[in-house]
Amino acid sequence: MNLPNQLTLLRVALSFLLMVLLLLPGFGPKLAALVVFILASLTDLWDGRLARRWKLVTDFGVLMDPIADKILVLSAFLAFVQLNLVPAWMVALIATREFLITGLRIFALGKGQVLPAEAAGKHKTVSQMVSISLILLFLVARESVAAKGAIGWITAGGIGIWWLMMLTVTLTLTSGGSFLWRHRKLILNL
Repeated sequence: MNLPNQLTLLRVALSFLLMVLLLLPGFGPKLAALVVFILASLTDLWDGRLARRWKLVTDFGVLMDPIADKILVLSAFLAFVQLNLVPAWMVALIATREFLITGLRIFALGKGQVLPAEAAGKHKTVSQMVSISLILLFLVARESVAAKGAIGWITAGGIGIWWLMMLTVTLTLTSGGSFLWRHRKLILNL
């Protein structure tokens, strides 16, 4: 297995570690979760770059890279729901989009076609990762000693998270609609 594919699989493993750290109480686990998320995000940046630069692009990598992204993003968002930071309906919409697109990709693979990620999907992923990063920064700040008793700041942060997630949900659904429209002929042949 080549290095880019190993980085993709590392992102999956880091996703589970991220979820565990997010669900542990206290400042240390939240700070560690932020570091793990940054590392996982960097694997997303480097796996594709290295695969293209070293001409190591594989069907496995083309299929697994977006799946690893989905696992990372959904792990974080599900933990945020558990922590009462993000409404469950938002994550349900994001998850539904991700499962539909992944299902279509798997169906296409069975027909001998690999459906790579599109620009809108990459922008969606970036918006999701930025949202997760900002929410993690909020969590770290909230858990810090200096933030104890700062109710107004915490309330404003919660409102900011809601609007940030509305933007993320909108981009997620828009990119999903675009992907489905682009591959409508394949869908009609289900």
